Amino acid sequence: MNAPAARKRSELAIPELRALYAQYGYREFRMNKFEEYDFYAEYRSFLQAENILTFHDPSGKLLALKPDITLSIVKSIKKDAHLPARLCYSETVYRTQEDAGSFREIPQVGLEYIGEIDLYAMAEVLALAIDSLHAFSPRFIMDISHVGLAAGLLAETGLSAGKQSRLSSCVRAKNAHEIRALCAENGVAESLSEKLATLASLYGKSETVLKEAAALDVNEATHQALAELRSLCSALREAGLPEVNIDLSLLNDLSYYNGIIFQGFLPEIHAPVISGGRYDSLLLRMHKQGGAIGFAVNVGLLDSLSVPKERAEESATLSYAGDADAAAALKKARSLAAEGKRVLVEKSPVAGQKG
Repeated sequence: MNAPAARKRSELAIPELRALYAQYGYREFRMNKFEEYDFYAEYRSFLQAENILTFHDPSGKLLALKPDITLSIVKSIKKDAHLPARLCYSETVYRTQEDAGSFREIPQVGLEYIGEIDLYAMAEVLALAIDSLHAFSPRFIMDISHVGLAAGLLAETGLSAGKQSRLSSCVRAKNAHEIRALCAENGVAESLSEKLATLASLYGKSETVLKEAAALDVNEATHQALAELRSLCSALREAGLPEVNIDLSLLNDLSYYNGIIFQGFLPEIHAPVISGGRYDSLLLRMHKQGGAIGFAVNVGLLDSLSVPKERAEESATLSYAGDADAAAALKKARSLAAEGKRVLVEKSPVAGQKG
């Protein structure tokens, strides 16, 4: 008999993560592989995917393979729903490649917390994101930021939305030189230009960066963002969570996110394994009450990680000679299984041979 094929890390990750989220009251959300195209078209600005994969059903209706889970989760929340709603999922999303000539299947596991987003809600979601990373490696990196800080500084420039978007791109790219050049070109005060350049460069342990970031507090938006970051990092620290980093250049779509945002990384994987943040604006657009914060784990990236040794090594093979040995073999197999071992029982090709 051939040995069972080794399981991929992504296959092991899905039940691990679902069990973790269930411990905190997150219940599973299931959705169809596709929705009506008009639904995604209406909320296209909230999608990470530029192009949506579509097809016609037998009746001629235009459908779309799901490019996103969060939209469907928010859509499912009833107006009279008891909040907060804690929902988790393990689904596959479909997105086109950059050349739009093919598409990718991206397996994701994630969660959404929908309701009043207070300090506890933010801390719970961040803690579960940290726990998710730690389940795969103790050498993970969690970077967090707050879009309110960049939004407040950009508002002070008085520039058009298009020019603010160009500055946002420079902040994300950590391009201080281009930030200064754009500001000078558009008559932005040098002091504000320097604050934006500083925003792009500040990165490191939370306590150190937040002290330096105090110099970026120029209005109510920046004041609230810094206060929220301080409270969140303090809560995580007091709860015994590992240290997080502050990366103020982390700046996702300002029309989607409105608060805390974060990304998580694992060794030797050069793309974020976890991405998430707060997105109250989507609920407002869908005429839903409350706020929302969540994250997704791209479990497809985990296959480059090795399966933990204890999973691969804790196995046993038993053999039995015939019916007379069946009960003893079953008893031994159940005993080994109770110890957490994987057991393979096979009939011996040689009469009388016992395991």
